[in-house]
Amino acid sequence: MSQSTKYYVVKQKAIPEVLLRVVEAKRLLESEKAATVQEAADMAGISRSSFYKYKDDILPFHDNAQGRTITLMFQMDDEPGLLSDVLKIVADFKANILTIHQSVPINGIASLSLSVQVLEETGDVSRMIETMENWRGVHHVKILAKE
Repeated sequence: MSQSTKYYVVKQKAIPEVLLRVVEAKRLLESEKAATVQEAADMAGISRSSFYKYKDDILPFHDNAQGRTITLMFQMDDEPGLLSDVLKIVADFKANILTIHQSVPINGIASLSLSVQVLEETGDVSRMIETMENWRGVHHVKILAKE
């Protein structure tokens, strides 16, 4: 019986340090700041075997996001202007809003589904989501899908 591969979107704080160092080693190689895998691994503070073990298993979220659609789910306070604030964040990062669906608020909390197209000029998507999460009145943001 073959086992299918599952993918997860995980916040950076939940990722083990070794995986973050693998990402750093890959960045060093891609930017040609390191000439060999051994050199990149040394600079990132991991073993060469750790690099090879995990190199195909972790990618930064924003890589290859251009032209993609990201669907986000929010829990937020039912306050006048809060939806406009969230949409302004998307506009400030130069992403394209495709769909918006806000539920009828229950106990002062609304659920919002937002589909956003990442364009060539869109800023760092991770920073955009972090900005939304830290906005007053937004309880949490969850990435539902990336197409």
